[in-house]
This record gives sequence, structure tokens and C-alpha cells, in this order.
Amino acid sequence: MLNWLERYNIIGGIARGIHYLHELSRLKIIHRDLKPSNVLLDENMIPKISDFGLARIVEINQDQESTNRIVGTYGYMSPEYAMLGQFSEKSDVFSFGVMVLEIISGKKNSGLYEPHRVAEGLLSCVWRQWRDQKPLSILDASINENYSEIEVIKCIQIGLLCVQQNPDDRPTMVAIVSYLSSHLIELPSPQEPALFLHSRKDPKAFAQESSSSHNINASTSLSINEMSISQFLPR
Repeated sequence: MLNWLERYNIIGGIARGIHYLHELSRLKIIHRDLKPSNVLLDENMIPKISDFGLARIVEINQDQESTNRIVGTYGYMSPEYAMLGQFSEKSDVFSFGVMVLEIISGKKNSGLYEPHRVAEGLLSCVWRQWRDQKPLSILDASINENYSEIEVIKCIQIGLLCVQQNPDDRPTMVAIVSYLSSHLIELPSPQEPALFLHSRKDPKAFAQESSSSHNINASTSLSINEMSISQFLPR
């Protein structure tokens, strides 16, 4: 199991990697499929972003792009991308936020529905504990007392900010890197995160329903998140 310092460093490393893709690379890259299985750890536990098969290169001054072919992994896809086919840097920010909350809690995000049963997703659970002023209750039970409460709460707050419904309310990756590297910056207060459900039995139904509602003829290539951050191992 990863201790808190290792998890905190992994969060920071992933943030810097995405920031590089968005701002520092010669080409502006939107990954579009950020999830734990696409982040590898080297022998020094330094994260490396991998699998750029779905990545898109966009113009430096381009804020948003649309596609008729929605691809990615449920549980990490931003609502505007899953429902409208609209993706941007803020889509990657949303995926990063989900990963942050998974790293902290040791649980995966689901939010699946089946007949007669709805499972509470991780985002909903974290928001409920944050709203009730009990954020530390989501911390992975395997983490012992050797952790910084300030760092944990800050990372939870960052995670919630990243999964806001409105993309404009999500921070940029450069802001996130600054938040993680300084204890002096005051973070905005998050609002209720984006919450939407999809069917385990028919993962295409969600995108098809959205396509019908928004006149998008979307073909889908989707997978369901079955990854646990507690199994985040070096390769």
C-alpha cells in the first residue's frame, strides 16, 4: 500500500505531467483518457502519463473542440464530453480530479445504475463528507497516522474543484500545480460536483441518449472503470 507522502508526490507528478501536455509541450495535447491504468510508476515511484492513443493535438489558442465519436472511460469522462462530445483542457482536469479523489480514498469512482438499485459514486460520497465538514473521513483506512491533514484536505479540495459541472469553474493545470506547491495560496470553495449516472448493462445508452437530445450522431468507444488506486503499482 502507498503511504500518504507517496500518494501526495504521485498527485503532484501527474499534475505536472498534464500541465506539460497542456502548456509546455511544443504541441498542445489533450489526452482524453486519463485514468490510473494510463499512469505508470517507475522504480522511484515517479508517475509517467502513458497511452496517447485517444489524445488530440489542438491549436495553442483553441479552448474547445467537438467530436462526433465519443471515446474514453466512464468514471473519468467529463459531463460535457460524455454528453456533448465537447473536450478541452478542462476535460483532462476533470479526469485528474477523479484520480486525485481515488488516490486519497483508495476507492474507484462508479456511479452506475442497475434496475432497482443506484450505487453512490465516489464524487457524491466525497462531496457529502466535504459538505458535512468531515473530509478526512474519506481517507484510505490503510494510511496510518503519519500524514499531513492540511495536505489531505487541500488535495480533496483540489479534487472537488476539478470535477465541477461547469468547465469554467474548474482550475487550470498551472493553477493546480501552484496549489500543490504552496501552502500560502487560498483555494476557491468547491460547489456540488458534476454527478451523472450510466448503465452497467448498456454503456452505450448514455451516449446515445445524449446524442438524441443534442442532435449529435455519436459513435462510442467506451470502457467501464474497474481500476482501484490501491493497486497502483510501479512497472
